[in-house]
Amino acid sequence: MRWREGKEMPAAAEQLTSPDDPDARYSTTRDIEWIGYKVHLTETCDADTPHLIVNVETTPATTPDDHMAAVVHQSLRGRTLLPREHLVDKGYTDAQMLVDSEREYGVTMVGPVAEDPGWQAREGTGFDTSQFVVDWERQVVTCPAGKQSISWHPQTYPASGMAFEARFARQDCTPCAFRARCTRAKIEPRIVGWQIREPYEALPTARKRQTTKAFHQQYAARSGIEATHEQAVRRGGIRRSRDIGLAKTHLQHLLTATAINVVRVSEWLAGISPAATRCSRFAALQWA
Repeated sequence: MRWREGKEMPAAAEQLTSPDDPDARYSTTRDIEWIGYKVHLTETCDADTPHLIVNVETTPATTPDDHMAAVVHQSLRGRTLLPREHLVDKGYTDAQMLVDSEREYGVTMVGPVAEDPGWQAREGTGFDTSQFVVDWERQVVTCPAGKQSISWHPQTYPASGMAFEARFARQDCTPCAFRARCTRAKIEPRIVGWQIREPYEALPTARKRQTTKAFHQQYAARSGIEATHEQAVRRGGIRRSRDIGLAKTHLQHLLTATAINVVRVSEWLAGISPAATRCSRFAALQWA
């Protein structure tokens, strides 16, 4: 594949990465690299029933996880299997999905959300966006020092995830005693980006909730899906596609999930309880 000088490479989702499988894509997750696909498994987690896989989605490896929550919910709704609460990994919980899931499907997404990425929030010494007061009707933002924004415009870079940006006046920002806690720009005033109202207001609530003991107790059940992935890998070889192409790989994933369900139902009917989570020797010391 050749590209003329000056031309950008295509996005990873558009690049052919295998001469044997045109549907396979290259992706990375932390220190893991692979060419192929992703599988998204959804299972029940009620305490008094066997934990069964009720939905399987297969995507190219480059498909972001947060694109799949709506797909899963649509599939579950078509079979009258929508849950009241859906315990999900951090990759599925963007702010818009928290709102859409509740509004469109009546499903509460339970999972950790991303922290504010700004240096002000990371360092804990600056004015992060949560400390600005937004008047949505007047489209005016008030900073922690009491100054109001002078402009409110649609965000011109949609990839940032922000819908609007508010800009403050230079004559307010430049002499401000709190400038070092607000912006590191040498001359320009603070510019703050905002999502649309519902997702913006949903994020602080979710961030506060995930710090509570009740959240951690509720979310603990999600660890079961990690055991399911491990079972699918070790017992079903789900990480290696038996055939070529997205459709055939999805069929393999469906058959693997069905096999796991058969095993689980058989063990449940036989009165065999799932094995307890292994406790490391180091963790066991606290009970000694």
